[in-house]
Amino acid sequence: MIAIVATIKVKPGMEKTFEDVAAELVAQVNAKEEGCLLYSLHRAPEAQTYVFLERYRDDAALETHRGTAHFKEIGGRMGPCLDGRPQILRLTQIA
Repeated sequence: MIAIVATIKVKPGMEKTFEDVAAELVAQVNAKEEGCLLYSLHRAPEAQTYVFLERYRDDAALETHRGTAHFKEIGGRMGPCLDGRPQILRLTQIA
């Protein structure tokens, strides 16, 4: 299994817009991607910091996620909210 921890900084004042768009993405991923076992958004205690927790059955499921129309379209709408590039941590489950 593959896990992704994506940490995102959002521009001040853009939190509500980001949360609304991100919630739409979470709903689409969970409804449409069979190989995605977990896709959730969390707010960190640090100002304007959010974390996506993701879990995929395998590399193919992760690549499918990245190629979906909903990921590209909704992810593009999140772009103006971001304060820099997301930090992505990729993990492989061993036990």
